[in-house]
Amino acid sequence: MNESATATVDQFSPLVRRIAAPNGSAMTGPGTNTFLIGRDQVAVLDPGPEYESHYRAILDAGGGRIRWVVVTHTHKDHSPLAARLAAETGAELIGQMLRPADEFQDTGFAVERDLQHGERLQTPEFTLEAVYTPGHVGNHFCFYLHEDRLLFSGDHIMDGSTVVILPPSGDMKDYLDSLERLEQYPATGIAPGHGNLIPDPGKVIDTLRRHRLMREQKVISAMKKVGPGNILDFLPVVYDDVEPKLHFYARYSLWAHLLKLERDGIARRTSRDAEFDQEGWDLIAA
Repeated sequence: MNESATATVDQFSPLVRRIAAPNGSAMTGPGTNTFLIGRDQVAVLDPGPEYESHYRAILDAGGGRIRWVVVTHTHKDHSPLAARLAAETGAELIGQMLRPADEFQDTGFAVERDLQHGERLQTPEFTLEAVYTPGHVGNHFCFYLHEDRLLFSGDHIMDGSTVVILPPSGDMKDYLDSLERLEQYPATGIAPGHGNLIPDPGKVIDTLRRHRLMREQKVISAMKKVGPGNILDFLPVVYDDVEPKLHFYARYSLWAHLLKLERDGIARRTSRDAEFDQEGWDLIAA
């Protein structure tokens, strides 16, 4: 990453601009996308991590017109700049806190009132609607821009990869249910938290659903092959198509699959351990 690099402001539409934070990595792709929505009154969506150059780029692009600072969720690559930006501009800070927080959370994030599904930010130019989409984490929201029929997906849908589900707040069944909720919105494009504009939302959502259910079947097959074991035993079989360097994060999605199978009456825990990836698991039926 190059903290000193000049930020690029991309015009997604007459109403939407994007500035990518300089935090590119295997997990964040080219960086976290910050979106500025509106011209006369601006909503800043996902201000991103603490980089001074990124902060200054947001302020410059906002041009003194920032009215709202909004976050899709409170992970450390999405929300840390939110409080500072709201304090400096006088904007309203909007999002939902995660209670209790976990190690992935931006613990400095705080709002007086939690965001709720269906709430709208409205100006004469635009209507931005909050869509509650738990799954990746329990306080995740997408946002639907009515005028552009554009869905801001945060980390629920990413460009080029699937997202990690992070129990105990993250939940695989919630993730699948949230995909179904998103199908109710007539979006023509998806503006993800990482990567470029994604066309054909219906096809993308269907592909993600099928991928998650395919992975679930791989979990069941791995458990049949390995027998009783723990996440670390099943991991290389279930994620044999994923680079080993990403297996550290894949452990969490595998845990989410096992918790869903437990809820569905297909798998059970045979032992509990302080470390989630060392708990024992076995099949009940499949």
